[in-house]
Amino acid sequence: MRMSKILLPLVWFAMVSTVALAAATYEPANITPPKPPREFRGVWVTTLRNIDWPSKPGLSTAEQKNELLAILDRAARLKLNAIIFQVRPMCDALYASPIEPWSQCLTGTMGKPPQPFYDPLAFAIAEAHKRGLELHAWFNPYRALIKSPNSQPSASHVSKSRPELVRDYGKYLWLDPGERDVRDYVLRVVLDVVKRYDVDGVHFDDYFYPDPGPPGANADFPDEASWKRFGASGQLSRADWRRENVNALIERTYDSIKAAKPWVKFGVSPAGIWRPGHPPQIQGRDAYAVIYADSRKWLANGWLDYFAPQLYWPIAQPAQSFPVLLKWWAEQNKLGRHLWAGLNTVKTAGDKATWPTEEILKQIKITRQQAGVSGHIHWNLHGLLQNQLLVGNLTKDLYAEPALIPTTPWLGSVAPPKPDLSAAGNGGSGVKITWTPASGERVWLWLLQVRKGEKWSSQILPGDARSHVFSGSAPDAIALSAVDRLSNASSPATLAARK
Repeated sequence: MRMSKILLPLVWFAMVSTVALAAATYEPANITPPKPPREFRGVWVTTLRNIDWPSKPGLSTAEQKNELLAILDRAARLKLNAIIFQVRPMCDALYASPIEPWSQCLTGTMGKPPQPFYDPLAFAIAEAHKRGLELHAWFNPYRALIKSPNSQPSASHVSKSRPELVRDYGKYLWLDPGERDVRDYVLRVVLDVVKRYDVDGVHFDDYFYPDPGPPGANADFPDEASWKRFGASGQLSRADWRRENVNALIERTYDSIKAAKPWVKFGVSPAGIWRPGHPPQIQGRDAYAVIYADSRKWLANGWLDYFAPQLYWPIAQPAQSFPVLLKWWAEQNKLGRHLWAGLNTVKTAGDKATWPTEEILKQIKITRQQAGVSGHIHWNLHGLLQNQLLVGNLTKDLYAEPALIPTTPWLGSVAPPKPDLSAAGNGGSGVKITWTPASGERVWLWLLQVRKGEKWSSQILPGDARSHVFSGSAPDAIALSAVDRLSNASSPATLAARK
């Protein structure tokens, strides 16, 4: 009898709550939701030497897919919005390429496709898009091979099919940037992916001419033949000629991508230091002189859509200070391209961590405070997910709300039309909203914002979604915006609960 008296109020409360949900009705309203956060939150997923994926060569197709799905699920739960997926580590391919051989990181043998067959890049793109994540195809433009007994080139590798383009240098085989056919070859590889796959971006890393390492470690890069044919008779020094070779590839890559698919972004993640002394307190490797990367010129000329310098040093290290370098790069960005800081998150990971978790949290806050910076990219996936303290702090605070990727107005700024939105009780179990896009409009994402009491919260849904169910307490107000491929958002369709 006493148990019944305890249960009766709980049953009554549940019945009233259900009736309240079923009775919730909505009408169009003139409501202005808050502007959503806009921030690029990316992570590099490295396939070279199986650093991030797959965990080892020779896994079955099912195992590879399951590992990749787990990566994408965790990225989506953490409220990241972009994956930088390495698809060409060393003139090989993690996709069905008609030009280059299958990467050995998949099966352990270069040139051997996955069995049963599947296309990892196509699979990754489709699954990323289902989760509202962009996927950028990451290419190393010049590295042909890291020589080792376990890295034997296949017959279709460029070192076999086009040996005249390849130079033997230390531990590497390397495409010679001075060979004009090399630019054509690299562009052919990149454009093959751009044209055949629904990628959101193309990404180059920080390897251009190979790094000779410590003084005396290696002889000068062996490009005497290409220098004699294409450079020696000109007005440039050999160093300037080498820089112009890289500049030409960057510029042509940008122009070629835009000619093929104007909405596909092109980004580069160069060394975080352009030259020592810029700004004055900075010391370190001179990428301009050592690997012939004039990255400041690429930014100044707008030969890319986003620039992600690898700022892999702590805040309080004066000679390579994270905030000092970030501010300097922002000052070089006269055309207002996207500036997204590369973060050395792996320094906080595992038993060998040399940075406290708080360092990365502070660096993200600095990117949000620095004018002209609109995001960041974690190096790398393993480093990010291995640090559960960092993941927990990001989830509770800095990534508590999802973020739309910043718009890219130089590629297009016309907002899509707003959708038609309606809501009704969902059979006593909640509120169901349904919507349709404007006629003929292809929507990339949906931004769903709801207000309960005085608090607004957001969700980002994939573009093929057409409904959503709210369980629990019904929202007071609902706003839905269509978001296009360049992250332009429509004005919101809004509903308010009838009083």
